[in-house]
Amino acid sequence: MEINRNVRASVARSTQNSFLKSVLIFTILISFTVLLVGGYWIFKEMAPRPKEVRSESGEVLLTKESIIGGQSVFQKYGLMDYGTVLGHGSYMGPDYTAQALKVYTEGMQDYKANELYHKPFKQLSSDEQQIVRQKVIKEMKKNRYNPVTDVLVLTDAQVYGLEQVRDYYKNVFTNGDGWGLKKGLIQESHMPKSGRAWVADGDQTKQIADFFFWTAWLSSTLRNGDTITYTNNWPYYEDAGNTMSFSAIWWSGASATILVLFVAIILFIQHRYQLSMQEAYKDGQFPIIDLRKQPLTASQVKTGKYFAVVSVLFFVQSMFGALLAHYYVEPDSFFGIKWIHDILPFNIAKGYHLQLAIFWIATSWLGMGIFIAPLVGGYEPKKQGMLVDVLFWALVVLVGGSMLGEWLGVNGYLGNKWFLFGDQGWEYIELGRIWQIVLVVGMLIWLFIVYRGIKSGLKRESDKGGLIHLLFYSAIAVPFFYVFAFFINPDTNFTMADFWRWWIIHLWVEGIFEVFAVVVIGFLLVQMKLVTKKSTVRALYFQFIILLGSGVIGIGHHYYYNGSAEIWIALGAVFSALEVIPLTLLVLEAYEQYKMMRDGGVDFPYKATFWFLISTAIWNLVGAGVLGFLINLPAVSYFEHGQFLTPTHGHGAMMGVYGMFGIAVLLYSLRNIVKPEAWNDKWLKFACWMLNIGLAGMIVVTLLPIGIMQLKEAFLHGYWASRSPDFLKQDIVQRLLTLRAIPDTIFLVGVITLMVFSVKALFHLRKPTHQEEQALPVPDLAKEVE
Repeated sequence: MEINRNVRASVARSTQNSFLKSVLIFTILISFTVLLVGGYWIFKEMAPRPKEVRSESGEVLLTKESIIGGQSVFQKYGLMDYGTVLGHGSYMGPDYTAQALKVYTEGMQDYKANELYHKPFKQLSSDEQQIVRQKVIKEMKKNRYNPVTDVLVLTDAQVYGLEQVRDYYKNVFTNGDGWGLKKGLIQESHMPKSGRAWVADGDQTKQIADFFFWTAWLSSTLRNGDTITYTNNWPYYEDAGNTMSFSAIWWSGASATILVLFVAIILFIQHRYQLSMQEAYKDGQFPIIDLRKQPLTASQVKTGKYFAVVSVLFFVQSMFGALLAHYYVEPDSFFGIKWIHDILPFNIAKGYHLQLAIFWIATSWLGMGIFIAPLVGGYEPKKQGMLVDVLFWALVVLVGGSMLGEWLGVNGYLGNKWFLFGDQGWEYIELGRIWQIVLVVGMLIWLFIVYRGIKSGLKRESDKGGLIHLLFYSAIAVPFFYVFAFFINPDTNFTMADFWRWWIIHLWVEGIFEVFAVVVIGFLLVQMKLVTKKSTVRALYFQFIILLGSGVIGIGHHYYYNGSAEIWIALGAVFSALEVIPLTLLVLEAYEQYKMMRDGGVDFPYKATFWFLISTAIWNLVGAGVLGFLINLPAVSYFEHGQFLTPTHGHGAMMGVYGMFGIAVLLYSLRNIVKPEAWNDKWLKFACWMLNIGLAGMIVVTLLPIGIMQLKEAFLHGYWASRSPDFLKQDIVQRLLTLRAIPDTIFLVGVITLMVFSVKALFHLRKPTHQEEQALPVPDLAKEVE
């Protein structure tokens, strides 16, 4: 009878798992189909780059080559790490689209005022000004692009507006912008006079002005046969006729309503079918973990240098963050030291800050993947340690070479090679093309190392959707999804390039790495005999369904106003709202992890890891979930896009989630390779508190309140006003920016503590206990029955 019950239970679990697998496969297929079809829609609907832009008299004013050239100049000098275009980029400088739109609009108003009243616009009466405004809006909104001839015709007023934009940026890039942009940034001597790569022949400042004008044109001109501009009426500027669309209002409300409905449905399903991890031990019988008896291989010991480098990179990255925070108060020097700004201006420091964050977090995760491989496979393959060393030095070359290349490129020393070896110019994807290739090669070497380590486990596991196979599939996805970075070139239409860019930032960083993280957490808990394998596999499938079901299409909240089709407002609003659900469930899971740590008592060796896992879950809800939900509402994003509320969410999500998890897996790995007597949890508990308090302080003291004020400024005076230096120069804003030094210092104390601990650990590593190809005494997770 007992056997029959076990058989029936086994069949029921198998049936349930098969159903969950089918639902997951269906979810992935549907999600990526929608994403790719939506991408094709973007390709068809995005604003054209005309072969020629002519005046009404037929004079050629600018060409497609000069628009592309201007975009390349913008990228070559790393200006996306200073300001934004179409709301995407950094937060120190202006949004060049909004700024150019204002200059363009005011130029047209002056032209019309002189034409009608023979006076400048500002000298007109309010009634006269209103007449001029309406004429300008009507003239701007009309789309005079001919898709057959591929020619755009500008009216005389628009031509005058174009000339004003060119004059404005000629002055900015010659004399600086009076805030953080260096004088004479763009130099003709930085490029050959002819035979240029990507940048067209002729004056580069004129080309970048033409690019900015093109973004202003597409943001203020109606799509052919439509009642909305190419950017869905963004940026908000009433003088240009740009006001929020009905779809932004409706889908903001609809997304919140749908979220409430799906929270109830998903919570019901989870509890009804027990789709959460279940403890594998009984009360009072917590597994005894003796670190001195834990098997250890040579490749695992060699991961120690990875984690030491991770902590050093974390420190350097944080110091660049402190420098950036200071530039908001003193934009052209560091406490009066001019040469620091000359060597490391805002845009270079910002690029380093972002790239180093990706480097240290990814390296931590890669090091952990190398560490757990022998635990999965049950032995160490031949020459595994050598491959680990090769990968380490490849990463060193990547970090050092790319940072040097970015500095040389932005400063104009690479000429035509700027895209290959310098700074590509895309925020988060600053790496030159050669360095991207090195990165992919490095990730493939890592995948090969992991595969060699877990290969025997894959062969033993008959279920191709089992825990070990899930670990392998998620590892494959890490290098695979970075490949989409190669779809972007300097001549790619900005809107289309931004579509692929978010595949890297959102899908690769926020999606694939999160999937990998969820699998790793599940594996480690099973490996430590804290949860059952069968419940973990079910829970992972359930989490993947809601994670990928919401996250893949949820990428659309980045596409609202960058020139994409209006349908993305609906898709992005609904699915990005649903992304909050899996993040909330992870908090419930963190409570279970806390109970496990408590049950382990004083002898539980992985307390530090669990402190950071719990921190990860809390920031997942607060940083990624709550703050992400706030800015992803289309009605909020319309006024907020590219303001301080974005880094509010960004810091809470990037550092709070991915950074904290990177530290958690770092400490788990180090705990196993460092001699137990050399370990000190007090240091790590202190570091955990400092990092969490410091991060929370950055957000609560500075980023969030300034973001709210900036949102209000945009609502009252237009988006351009919220991004002008005058807003940041206000006394209250400057006081809040200055106060940020307090939480920044607290955070840095935590970083330094972690760095000292990790570097010291290198001198207290355990000796390998097992040789290559020697069986390890570890649980066989390939078994179907536990």
